[in-house]
Amino acid sequence: MRHAPIYGVLKVESRFELNKDVAGEYRFKLIATNGMTIAVSQGYNTKESALKGIESVKNNAAGAVVDDTTVH
Repeated sequence: MRHAPIYGVLKVESRFELNKDVAGEYRFKLIATNGMTIAVSQGYNTKESALKGIESVKNNAAGAVVDDTTVH
């Protein structure tokens, strides 16, 4: 696990956790710096597809807009 120094202390960075579920599909979770799960992916048939999904989130999340459908 990588650490980044913040004001003289170590802060754990957010991370993607890749695993294989009971059905044999690959899934990833985005884990926040406080250890809480932020997002969980769909199931992927191959590890390579799951890794591409992670790259897609990395590339697209920063520019994503919020579509608040709770506003009437």
